[in-house]
Amino acid sequence: MALVEDLPGGTLEDLLDGDAVAETGVLERTAALLDTLHACTGPRFGKVAVVDNGGSSYGGSCEAVVAERALSDLDELPARDPRAAAAYPQLAEAIGALAAQMQPRTGPPTLIHGELGPDHVRVTPDGDLALIDIEGLMYFDAEWEHVFLRQRFGRHYDALRTGDTVGLDEDRLRLYRLATHLSLVAGPLRLLDVGDFHDPEFLRGIAEHHLGLALSFLESAS
Repeated sequence: MALVEDLPGGTLEDLLDGDAVAETGVLERTAALLDTLHACTGPRFGKVAVVDNGGSSYGGSCEAVVAERALSDLDELPARDPRAAAAYPQLAEAIGALAAQMQPRTGPPTLIHGELGPDHVRVTPDGDLALIDIEGLMYFDAEWEHVFLRQRFGRHYDALRTGDTVGLDEDRLRLYRLATHLSLVAGPLRLLDVGDFHDPEFLRGIAEHHLGLALSFLESAS
């Protein structure tokens, strides 16, 4: 069975490309939508489809899962790029240090979209908002969402920083930011290995951009 709803109109990404986004108030409504989403919590971290059916995700904590995946992504890079090979020890050390200094979180995990960009928000002609591609909904750290939001919304991100951001953990933000950069290097390079992506230069551009950001992360941390 499929439940289908017709949502006329474009995406928030379409509006951000125009000049009138500030006049529409759509970013303020998006921030309110995020507050509503993040006000929901779960009994433990993991994909909603797993947790709400009584299951548990692999791993001892959100930060442990992120650190493990970051190290796994990093392990793939030295064979692909000499700059990554040269920086491997420092990057691995940074991941370990950031994870080690994390203070355990005692509150319940937050409901997040997981990969929320402006292309995942539909805007109807009446100005109503709807999140799409929600199969990745999960209970996790809100910091993971905000790292992705900052990456995808760019200069518009500040408009999304409402009351939801007051309790964000700076240590988690740093670890999750580095992990995201490494994921966006390793992921595109994996797709290039398959060899049938329609725009390989686009993937190379993503990988190059985020490798530069990961290396810059080391410089800013030193």
